[in-house]
Parts: sequence; structure tokens; C-alpha cells
Amino acid sequence: MGGAARLNAPRALLLWAALGAAAHIGPAPDPEDWWSYKDNLQGNFVPGPPFWGLVNAAWSLCAVGKRQSPVDVELKRVLYDPFLPPLRLSTGGEKLRGTLYNTGRHVSFLPAPRPVVNVSGGPLLYSHRLSELRLLFGARDGAGSEHQINHQGFSAEVQLIHFNQELYGNLSTASRGPNGLAILSLFVNVAGSSNPFLSRLLNRDTITRISYKNDAYFLQDLSLELLFPESFGFITYQGSLSTPPCSETVTWILIDRALNITSLQMHSLRLLSQNPPSQIFQSLSGNGRPLQPLAHRALRGNRDPRHPERRCRGPNYRLHGMIQSAPPPRLGLTRLCVSPWCLNMIQSYPPLLLCMIQPLELSLALSPFPLCVKVVQPTSRS
Repeated sequence: MGGAARLNAPRALLLWAALGAAAHIGPAPDPEDWWSYKDNLQGNFVPGPPFWGLVNAAWSLCAVGKRQSPVDVELKRVLYDPFLPPLRLSTGGEKLRGTLYNTGRHVSFLPAPRPVVNVSGGPLLYSHRLSELRLLFGARDGAGSEHQINHQGFSAEVQLIHFNQELYGNLSTASRGPNGLAILSLFVNVAGSSNPFLSRLLNRDTITRISYKNDAYFLQDLSLELLFPESFGFITYQGSLSTPPCSETVTWILIDRALNITSLQMHSLRLLSQNPPSQIFQSLSGNGRPLQPLAHRALRGNRDPRHPERRCRGPNYRLHGMIQSAPPPRLGLTRLCVSPWCLNMIQSYPPLLLCMIQPLELSLALSPFPLCVKVVQPTSRS
């Protein structure tokens, strides 16, 4: 009763009535699959975003979480962080291959186990392994991305979902742990030309192979580097998965230079069905979660607003390719003594920790009662 009592009466009645109706329409679906971006599918009630956190106790963060995604990024609130290094991508020197899949909610590209694709750098203190490329798009141009910049949406959004391979063994485990996930997000506009990587995914020969839910098509010889702009800045914040269970374990990295696809490619996306061929056609478009409050979370960026003339020039604004697939070694501390005041500053502003990392013992006597934190030196990998 505690959770239901917090609902206003009309919303609670609607939910209970819908649940009762669903129980009489047919067999209950798998609870893990019982969500959608639209409240009604084929006459059956399937919980949309307003109800995600109410129908499954494991999804409660969708309703009560304080660090939810996506968000609207107001550029005036972005704090320039000069200590953010460039992003690094490692593919082991091999081309990418995997399965393009219509999940009924997204167009997903699931990479094969080899080669392993890792991303590091930027705000990430660990190496993260690519698990899925997800494409979200709208029914009309200029609306379809989950995130917005200055209250402005984009026609589509590409999300590269990674899990922390140094701390966790798989995506599921990482999604439940701190520093578990990293999602790189690239915005997409409709224009006269197309990004070369997206062209491979969205050409007519490929996209027609996944017209219906559960359709899949194997692709190979993909160069993931071609997905990224030649130069770009990025904005980062701490958030959540934008699908149930809405776990608040995600470091989001939003690339601030949009990609392009053609109007024909966008039209082909909107012709994809979220249902199998035996059911009525419903477009896969509109597959994004509504915006969530940013609240008091920090937005950090690697572009200095005091020097807009630089326009992202220089090595810090390029994707750095790495030949080795193993994560690079990191510096660590044998012992770090920090005052309670300084520790609070570190928690509020993570880059401060980067300024203090040195391979030696430090003692910052900023108060008479220093708090000592022991950090284990990471084991180097071959």
C-alpha cells in the first residue's frame, strides 16, 4: 500500500484498470519484456514510460530515481573541464562484424565476441567494452533523439552501450554496480549526405532484411571509427539507463557534433515495424523515453566556451584509435590522505581526483583530522 498510496487517485485507477484488463486479454508476458514506449499495443495494455516504475519492484528507480536519463542539456550550465582527456577507441586493428537486429523497440547492432571493441579516456577511469549499438528515431524530422541540446531535439540518436570490463564480467552485472556502464551518444540530422558507417546499416539491401520484429541480418567489415565526426567535443554527466530497470550506473558522453543521414534512409527506418508480420503494422519510430529532470547534477564538457574560435581543433577533439585491445594501464596510489573537506570536494567534483593522482604517497593536511583512503595499485595486464 505504501507505493500505491503515493499515487494520485486518477493515475492509480487507470493503472489498476489497465492491469485488470490486461489480465483478461491473454497470457501475461515475461515481466522483463512488459514495457513499451507507447501505452497501448494491439489493444493490450503494455506499460509506457509513466508506469515503468510502478509495475515491477525491480524497476522502481524509473519512478523515484534522482539521476535519471535522458536530459535536456543547457549549454550555459556546462562546466568546462580542462582535465578531460580525449576519447580512445580500440578495435584490435580489426573490422567490426555482428548482427543487425529489429528488437521491436530499437534497431540494434550486436557486435560479435571478436574483435573486442573498447572505449576509454574522456571521463572514464576504466576501459569499457562495446555491448550494443542502438538507434532511436522519430516519426518526423527534428524529433526522435532522447537527449536534447538547448531544448532542441534531433531526428535520431545513436547510442553505443558499453560495460566496465575491468570490474564486471558482463553487461547485466555491470548495470547493477557503480561505474558499471558508459554510453556514447551521437545525434543525427536529416541532410543531403550520409555518415559512411550509418550508410552501411541503412542502405536498402540491409534495412529491408529487418522489416519486422525479431528479424536479424549479419554484417561484417565495418569500421566503427567512421561513425564519429572528424573532430568533436563532448559533454558528460552521470545518469541512468533510459530503459527499465533505469539503473543509475551510467556515465553518459554526448558527442556535440551531429551526424547526417539522408531523407530516404530515415524513411526506410520509419517503415520498420515493431510487430511481427502477422500483426498490424506499427512503426518503430518514437522509441525514446521522455526527458527527465537534471536536478543538481553536473554537466562537464571538454570545449572551452571562452575560446569558441578553436572549433574543436587539435588532438583533444579527435577520436584516438588504439591498436591493442587490452585496456591501457592506469596510475594508482599506494596511499592517499585527504581531509574530510577535500573528500567532499572530490565527490562533488570528480576531476579534482585526477589532479591529485600521482604514483607516490600524498598527504594533504587541509584539516587537523585527515581522513586516510587506501587505493590499491592496479595490476598491469599483458
